[in-house]
Amino acid sequence: MSNAPAQPTPATGGILLMLDRGFTQLTEGAAAVLVVGEAALLTCSTTARYVFSHPFPWVDELASLLFIWLAVLGAVVALRRNEHMRLTAFVRDMRPDRRAWLDAVAMMLVAAVLLAMILPSWEHFEDLQIGLSPVMEISEGWRGGAVVVGIVCMFFTAIQNLARVAGLRQALAAFVLVGAAIATLTWFGPALEEMGNSNLILFFVVFVAGSMIIGMPIAFAFLLGTVGFISFATQIPVSIVPGRMDEGMSHLILLAVPLFVLLGALIEMAGLARAMISFLVSLIGHRRGGLQYVLLGAMYLVSGISGAKAADMAAVAPALFPEMLKRGNKPGNLTSLLSASAVMSETIPPSIVLITVGSVTGVSIAALFTGGLLPAVVGMIALCVVVFFQTRSEDISQAPRFSWAQRGKLFLIAIPGLGLPVVIRTAVVEGVATATEVSTIGIIYTVVVGLLIYRQFKWRRVYPILVETASLSGAILLVVGAATAMAWALTQSGFSRQLVELMALVPGGKVGFLLVSAIAFIVLGSVLEGVPAIVLFGPLLFPIAGAMGVNQVHYAMVAVFAMGFGLFTPPFGVGFYLACAIGRVSPDIAIRSVWPHLAALFVALILITMIPWISIGFL
Repeated sequence: MSNAPAQPTPATGGILLMLDRGFTQLTEGAAAVLVVGEAALLTCSTTARYVFSHPFPWVDELASLLFIWLAVLGAVVALRRNEHMRLTAFVRDMRPDRRAWLDAVAMMLVAAVLLAMILPSWEHFEDLQIGLSPVMEISEGWRGGAVVVGIVCMFFTAIQNLARVAGLRQALAAFVLVGAAIATLTWFGPALEEMGNSNLILFFVVFVAGSMIIGMPIAFAFLLGTVGFISFATQIPVSIVPGRMDEGMSHLILLAVPLFVLLGALIEMAGLARAMISFLVSLIGHRRGGLQYVLLGAMYLVSGISGAKAADMAAVAPALFPEMLKRGNKPGNLTSLLSASAVMSETIPPSIVLITVGSVTGVSIAALFTGGLLPAVVGMIALCVVVFFQTRSEDISQAPRFSWAQRGKLFLIAIPGLGLPVVIRTAVVEGVATATEVSTIGIIYTVVVGLLIYRQFKWRRVYPILVETASLSGAILLVVGAATAMAWALTQSGFSRQLVELMALVPGGKVGFLLVSAIAFIVLGSVLEGVPAIVLFGPLLFPIAGAMGVNQVHYAMVAVFAMGFGLFTPPFGVGFYLACAIGRVSPDIAIRSVWPHLAALFVALILITMIPWISIGFL
């Protein structure tokens, strides 16, 4: 029997295709409009505050309301485009027919958990609609309505995805399997409640880890464990989950996430990144390893603008790799260096992970931005040592040399690009503007420079960039919301208290705690990625660090650098495979070359962990 999806009749198929296209255009268009709306609203607010000294008191409230709608609609778009964060190490190399079975089960689980949340999200909406917002005095139901609409739209999107990835036989098998699991949990529900915290292993290890292994998106795997735990092992109403998701996704600090994602895409399109790279090449590109050093320097500078690693690597690699290959460098070495440079720059402001740390732990964003600069320098120096030894035999006979006049001209061209990261960091660190406000300044700056100076601003690319911004932001923010709900459930279960007691037993005091934390965050980063890992475990581990006398900024740098190390470490780190895709190199080739770079970064991580001054010396 064939496993291909059943073919609809021509008339039915045409109607379904039309509805599918209409739904896609509606959600993508609405999400793109919300990105523009947020940027415009915050631009007006920033202008009113700093130019006219007359802030609008209602802006933060309206921005927060629009933001929750952007988060949920972006999550819908990401689900439709298959862009949610997921662990692919176990299914990546499977035969297509076997993977189709797992994809069917994963998407059926997504549909099941969303279906289970529709009624609770409606109850959350009903609870909110009776209240009024403090400034604009409009119904809080507008916030709850966003969660309802988002969950319903994601449910129907999951059904659509299931129809695309699975045949009728596979879909039915997945339905039976998921239905049997739900029936079994319902039957043993009373026994699960009596197990106490032992049931955490079932829901938050077996279910969450198992669902991620088969390729279920991380955010929905978190929701699966949380909804399952609350539904079958407690008397807590499930409506608490949409409430906690709403709370996690709508934090005002996180408004910077979509704006910095948008800024990262714009600097590549507007030519700022290429101008900076050309100037750096003119300085040291003719030396042995010169282009590798340029790559590291460019990643440091570009990371100070976009805050998104995918955007950083995509902006830097295409400008340098062709010439580096001409000089006899191996593709695997170049891709592994690109991957390692993303780890090195993980703490450079305005890192999205740093913004998330500030959101969930209360640590000052300005302090995090200041503290993140020197740890990245330590990582860069470690990688430069590897580059020095790897490029001793590099052929530079054909490398172009630039006169000082040419360098001066390229410097003048690069000034707008070189100035942007300085403006962003200075404005936040000096308290002139918040991370969210400075992102709007960066967007305006980039658009003006692209239009008037570099003249590379392509209007036809704006709408796709807006949709991609909404998709990536929705994927990130849904993880934040789901992890917030999961962290709350773990806290209510008493797990946080048990974790405190366990970490207190770690030998070596403060140093032992820091080393164990570094190893733990490497593992978490390789499996969960930075944002979900920090949202889930940040509220649990940061108070322990504070109680043990560890500076919060220092601990944040250890955690973020370690998670970046895990994210770009094969075989599980998804960031490594992203670097391979950008470098157009097979992971099988790149994985042979990555270990010297990872060893250097591990040494850098130990130094950052053992020497607090690297993180807090300039605070």
